Amino acid sequence: MLGLVNKVASVIHHPHSPFAKPDKKILDDIYTTHVHANDSFDDDSLFIIVESILKRATQTVDKIVQGTQVHVEDIEEQIPKANFSVPLCTLKGISCEMQCKPPGEEIAHETTMAILHKLSKYSWEAKASLTLAAFAMEFGEFWLLAELRESNHLARSIAILKRLPVLLKPSQLHKRRQAILELNNLIKATLEVITCIDQFNKLSIYDLNDVPELSGTLDHVPVDVYWAIMTVVACATKITLLTSDEDKEFDLSPYSQKIHFVLNKLKTQLTICRAQIEFIENYKKLKKLFRTPTEIMEIFKGLLFTKDNVQPLVDCSTKQTVSIEILRKKNVLFFISSLDITDDDILILKPVHEFTKKDNQYKIVWIPIVEQWTDQLRKKFEILKTKMPWYTVQYSGPIAGIKFIKEEWNFKGKPLLVVMNPQGKVEHSNALHMIRVWGVKAFPFTETIEKELSSDSHGGIHSIVVDGIHPSVPSYIRDNKYIFFYGGKDNEWIQQFTKKATALANDPILKEAKIYIELVCVGKGSKGEDDHGILGRFWTGIESLFLTKVHKHVDPIGQEIQKLVSYKNESGWVLLTKGSTLLVTGHGISALKVVEDFEKWREHVKEKGFEFCFKAYYGKVIQAGRPCCRLDIPGSTGKVPESMKCPDCHRSMETFISYKCCHIDGPTAHH
Repeated sequence: MLGLVNKVASVIHHPHSPFAKPDKKILDDIYTTHVHANDSFDDDSLFIIVESILKRATQTVDKIVQGTQVHVEDIEEQIPKANFSVPLCTLKGISCEMQCKPPGEEIAHETTMAILHKLSKYSWEAKASLTLAAFAMEFGEFWLLAELRESNHLARSIAILKRLPVLLKPSQLHKRRQAILELNNLIKATLEVITCIDQFNKLSIYDLNDVPELSGTLDHVPVDVYWAIMTVVACATKITLLTSDEDKEFDLSPYSQKIHFVLNKLKTQLTICRAQIEFIENYKKLKKLFRTPTEIMEIFKGLLFTKDNVQPLVDCSTKQTVSIEILRKKNVLFFISSLDITDDDILILKPVHEFTKKDNQYKIVWIPIVEQWTDQLRKKFEILKTKMPWYTVQYSGPIAGIKFIKEEWNFKGKPLLVVMNPQGKVEHSNALHMIRVWGVKAFPFTETIEKELSSDSHGGIHSIVVDGIHPSVPSYIRDNKYIFFYGGKDNEWIQQFTKKATALANDPILKEAKIYIELVCVGKGSKGEDDHGILGRFWTGIESLFLTKVHKHVDPIGQEIQKLVSYKNESGWVLLTKGSTLLVTGHGISALKVVEDFEKWREHVKEKGFEFCFKAYYGKVIQAGRPCCRLDIPGSTGKVPESMKCPDCHRSMETFISYKCCHIDGPTAHH
């Protein structure tokens, strides 16, 4: 396309040439000719007639000039509406504007503007069709007479008046053969341009939000119509010159280059629009399918494939392709993700795969979401496949149901695990959170099971905290010891808390009462540096537990988890448990104050117990100076609750929108 633009520029030198004008200037000029469009005009019926005339006439030219054998039967016959009335006077008026004009770009522009003024009340598509129709009357008649003149006396006489013999004389035909064929090809290209414009007009029924490519294309249609009309005017002038006695030159190459540039652009835009429309139509089809699901195979094909391009699955463990029939009458876990997934994201599903493959009633299928495939992304896809023991899909373009997955299942980049039963009913729109919390105990991974597990106020927290945080934690939990899990962004706070909490844990009164307290600093190395691997797993687990509870009735454990999530980006936070039971979630400043003031409440520990005393004093501290509670829920986690209650004061929290960049690529960027 760029080459065509450069060629057009290379043949234009005059600064006032229409070819030198930017589109914005052309648009400003032609908008002055346009008033409210007459929507009652039957543009479709007129275009059916015009298309029939020009396709047959250009075939006649090919046959006469080149000797090409073309069968008229190859042209699809369409019938205009029976009540269509041809605006003959309007067509004759346009024809008069185009007849016997001398060659020249400025003259073609002036003629085009005059035609646009005549057609001011018509739509832009109708302006192009009417101009082409006026030209087709003359061009079609010209070549019809060329066919009939040998066998029909009337045709022969009219042909003389039309100066056909001048053009069709063997010597002249040979001399002007190339010019006639160039004209013929230009007419065909102009017809294609107006056909594209007509198709865009028909697509304008779609919502521009659903078909974004359509918006800019429709805005540019007036300029495309201008170039189509100007090219038709140039073609009319060329015919006048070809049938004259004078040997004037009129180079159509600038018009040809321009109209082919417009045509290529419109074809590209049309392809994009149709792809976008295919996605929206598939989205509607999927919504209908999910309202009355009957078989998972139909759902799977609708999600992944367009029309009849159904591809087999790939068994990642054997690298062999298998028919999608293996999913029939099975429960399917759709693992949906981008290619930016971690080994942890894959590892979390391996126990599920091992557990469910025993009875062969469950299948895991990885669906990678890629908007635009590249060679680099395909290599990454192949590497990730080698790490998975389940199935995946194979394709080279965006999946058919990408809009549905994004809008209905709230896919925003983070992995999802959608669970479906054999009938295609969604049993859970994202079971990944519950699997991170409870593992295979959450089988069969339905929303019902999640409600049962999340309602257990004593379960869940230890399964997240234990995994990889510290090797001694499992024994602390078995011995039912008190454990301070703590961390934060401020190393100085961590050092202070470590010092004060260690002193508290070693206090003689606690030792005498056989109260054992252990300290576990989360995600910090020996030199105080962040261990992003541990931090990532810890906060992913905590957020997963939070998300299993966030849409349910809030219980005491849910409130404590909500507090912890709100402290994620604070200078410090503390999580106090007794064994696996969560007792208190504390803001760093308040929790540090409690352990610093241990002398003020230590005497009550023997009588009332450590747990009661810690909670009571913490309550006093936060009443005296309660920091604001801020809860950051990444948009990429999926569906976000419309409202939240503060876990401290239970008022409705205000909603803000914030954006964050950690200047890190890949899946760990958010930790």
